Amino acid sequence: METRKQSLDLSHGLQRASFESETVMASCSVEDVLARAEKEEAEKLKSISVHKELELEFDLGNLLASDKNPPHVREFKQQKKEEFLRSLARGNTQLLINELWKLPTERVEEVIVAKLPDPSTRLPREKPVPKPRAPTKWEEFAKLKGIQKKKKTNLVWDDVHKEWKRRWGYKRANDDTKEWLIEVPATADPNEDQFAKRVKAKKERVAKNELNRLKNIARAQKIKVPGAGLTPASQQSKAELQMAMQVAKTSTASVGKFQDRLPKEKPARNTGKKRKFQPLIGDFSSEKQKQLDMLKIMDGKKPRLDITKAVNKQMREEDVESGSKRRKTPGKKGRKGNFSGKGKGKKGRAGGGGKNRKPRMKQGKR
Repeated sequence: METRKQSLDLSHGLQRASFESETVMASCSVEDVLARAEKEEAEKLKSISVHKELELEFDLGNLLASDKNPPHVREFKQQKKEEFLRSLARGNTQLLINELWKLPTERVEEVIVAKLPDPSTRLPREKPVPKPRAPTKWEEFAKLKGIQKKKKTNLVWDDVHKEWKRRWGYKRANDDTKEWLIEVPATADPNEDQFAKRVKAKKERVAKNELNRLKNIARAQKIKVPGAGLTPASQQSKAELQMAMQVAKTSTASVGKFQDRLPKEKPARNTGKKRKFQPLIGDFSSEKQKQLDMLKIMDGKKPRLDITKAVNKQMREEDVESGSKRRKTPGKKGRKGNFSGKGKGKKGRAGGGGKNRKPRMKQGKR
């Protein structure tokens, strides 16, 4: 019995020791997991305070931060390059965001917006600044008289049909074109067709508006207002017809780019060439090659010389110089003396002869 009791006590002790060791291991593993989680969370949520030896220069208008601190070469070599650059970019970005939070803010549609100051760094533009559109005659008149544009409602009340209808367009309110009966004015000819008169007046209004539109386009392009070739005339010259045709072609949305030409039509003169710019985002390899070629030309000690172009220029200058010399030397009006033959022939010509006389060939020209 005693031996059995001792074996039971020994088994209980072993079980208790194994349970305590498992508990210690579990507690250690839980502590390690929590420590690892805290470390990862700390890495994600780094401090917003970044220490720099030299303060950064900020241009908040352009969201630009300039770091003049020299890079730590030792840290760059010891750490991985990507991690070093990522940490450097993160620190500078954090400083820029800290400066943005110092700006005055306002709430716009439940969103906090910071008011950026005017930019202080002048950045170059790839494309020129677009020119403002030239005002039309009506816009100039409205500005002179102080007329302000008022937005009208799209629907108006129709007294005839007793309902709301569109102000313009199809099925508009108070549409007089749908009337089947028109009252003849007292001053009008009773035999005149009022319906045809109304259609003619509308066509004239449409033509007048189109003429004004073309004049505005010509004024915006700073060319002569084409009034002679567009207004009706009994006889129009070739130049006026050409001008009217060119204005009609360039009055499209594409400025005549996709207009077809006539079989024997000549290209327009003095139209100019539109400058072509490369896109902002495109083939970076070609852009890199262009920049390298430019640096190679700037770094070269000897200037680049286009031999073909230089030879052609020299030949042109020699041709112009020889032509000017020829114009300066006076030409001979006639030959004097040293005529072969005796006396004078018919009609006082030197050398005699008659119908059977053969013409002499000039020397030097065969």
